[in-house]
Amino acid sequence: MPGNGAVTRSTLRQQIADALRDEVLAGRLQPGRAFTVKEIADQYGVSATPVREALVDLSAQGILEADQHRGFRVPEYSLDDYRGMIEARSLVTDSMFQALIDGRKPFANPEEPRTATALAAVRRRGEEAQRASAAGDLTVLIGYDLRFWRELGAQFGNPYLADFLNRLRVQSWVCAVQHLRHLPDLRGRLWSGHTELVDTLVRRDPARARAIVAGYNAHALALIERLAAG
Repeated sequence: MPGNGAVTRSTLRQQIADALRDEVLAGRLQPGRAFTVKEIADQYGVSATPVREALVDLSAQGILEADQHRGFRVPEYSLDDYRGMIEARSLVTDSMFQALIDGRKPFANPEEPRTATALAAVRRRGEEAQRASAAGDLTVLIGYDLRFWRELGAQFGNPYLADFLNRLRVQSWVCAVQHLRHLPDLRGRLWSGHTELVDTLVRRDPARARAIVAGYNAHALALIERLAAG
C-alpha cells in the first residue's frame, strides 16, 4: 500500500527520538557528546531519513543541538543557563496562574466533569512523581514530572505557554541530570510537591501556588549550585 512507507518512517522517527531522548535525560549521553546521522542510523540499522527527522525534532525540543559541520550533540548547559531556565519557568507559571485571578478555565469550575477528570489525571502523574522522588529514582521521576507539567500546563488554555514551559522543563532536566547523577543516593533530595500544587490550584489560591513553585525553583537551584561547586 502507498501509505506503508510513510507510516513506517514516522514510527521509526518517533522510536528513535524517544530512545535518544531517554538516553540524554538518563545522563547516559554526556554533555558535549556529538554524533552524526549516519552513526545513529548504523546503530539502529535504519535509513538516514527517519534518523535525521528524529534528531531535528529533538533539537527543536532543546534536547540536542544541531552542529552545521558535525551533525548533532548533547547541549553543554552552564550554571548560568540553568539559572536563566529557572527564571523563565517562573515567568511562564506566573502567567498561567493569572488564570486563577481572572477566573478563566479550567479552575473557574474545577468540579465540571471534564475538568475534574483532567485534573485527576494530572494529580495521578504528581503522585507517581512523588513516589519516584521518595525512592530516589531519577529516571522515573523525570518522566512523570515532565508529564505532570505538560498536562497541567495544557489545562490553562494557552498552548503556546504550555509548549514553552515544556521545552524549558526538558532543557532544565537535561542540564540538571549531569549533576544529579553524581549523587549516590537521591532519596529525599528532590522536590515532591506536585499534589500540593494541584490541590492549591483547585482551591484557586494563586498566591500559595506561586509560593509552592518559588520554593521548588529555589530548592532545585540551590541543589544544582551545590553540586556544580563540587
